[in-house]
Amino acid sequence: MTLPFDGPLPVHRRRFLKTCTVAALGAMTSLPSRADLSPSQAEAVMSRVRTPRKHPSLVLSPSFQEGAYDALAVDCPFAFAHDGAYWLVHIGFDGIGYRTGIARSEDLIHWEKEGVILDRGPAGSVTEYNAALTWIVRDNDLYGPGTLKRVNDRFLGTYHAYPKPGYETGPAAIGLCWSDDLRHWTVEPPCLRASDADADPWECGGLYKSCLMEHEGTFFLFYNAKTRTEPWVEQTGLAISTDLKTWTRADGNPLLPVGPKGAVDDIFCSDPGVVRVDGLWALFFYTLSSDGKARDSVALSEDLKTWRKSGEILVDVGAPGDVDARYAHKPSVITREGRLYHFYCAVAPSPERAVGPYRTSETRGIAVAMS
Repeated sequence: MTLPFDGPLPVHRRRFLKTCTVAALGAMTSLPSRADLSPSQAEAVMSRVRTPRKHPSLVLSPSFQEGAYDALAVDCPFAFAHDGAYWLVHIGFDGIGYRTGIARSEDLIHWEKEGVILDRGPAGSVTEYNAALTWIVRDNDLYGPGTLKRVNDRFLGTYHAYPKPGYETGPAAIGLCWSDDLRHWTVEPPCLRASDADADPWECGGLYKSCLMEHEGTFFLFYNAKTRTEPWVEQTGLAISTDLKTWTRADGNPLLPVGPKGAVDDIFCSDPGVVRVDGLWALFFYTLSSDGKARDSVALSEDLKTWRKSGEILVDVGAPGDVDARYAHKPSVITREGRLYHFYCAVAPSPERAVGPYRTSETRGIAVAMS
């Protein structure tokens, strides 16, 4: 079996799609009207989120060991501080589907994997083939401690799971999961599906990574999703809850739509991560443009619902031979001693190699850029 990792990102994320008619995307390409943030306010925040210095090598790599959770790829970082150390939750791909692992570090550069923390579930469960934990509710302040927040005395995360084996096969759903110790997680049934009665055309093809945050007693679940037409478009929306049981999709979704043709984000605005920076909210996300390159950027907001894209690339693809020569995407940010670390999934072509019955011709792991 050859992994569908090669070529432009929409191709390597190919999965089974049913044909449906999607409303004109033109209505999705502009943000709700609002007064612009002042240039000085926006620039003050932008000066705090830039990370121009890349660490030259991957900080977390696939194992290429048959049967390991990370045999073929490591993806989707989520960094946080806990119990005197730094931790990096990440997704591994083993040829069947996603499994979630964790790594530990003292300095945010040197990491030691500690194994799987959320594994696939039993036959017939929503996680039978995939269990991808992507976010845990944390301190909202980017320049704060980066620690996790307990909800009802437990850690609260979000996962997404695809219904079939293979690389992101079928329309994924998003759900909540709970833990007392960050090593064992109880998975709830999905809280958002592409088939929900209130789901709109922009998300009817399937849901992806989510970011769950709490602010003033309300939970905000940011997530990206795709249309059903192929090649599809991925954009970012929001669902809101006060009780973690009933979720209401935000008016105006997608809140972060793709840009016009030719823009750096004219195909994808994906994988949101939201934090507070100097009185504003910053939504880190990755773009995909018609040139086939994926890069990380950021949008700003005063109210968590109306977003202004910065138009600035924070982490760009590297030169041929670099670890991120193909893609530099899927952001996770944390600070240490006042310095910002921007983790991302780095992808580069590599000689084809076989791991059991599977083959891949790229290296997909986690890299970091710093302020």
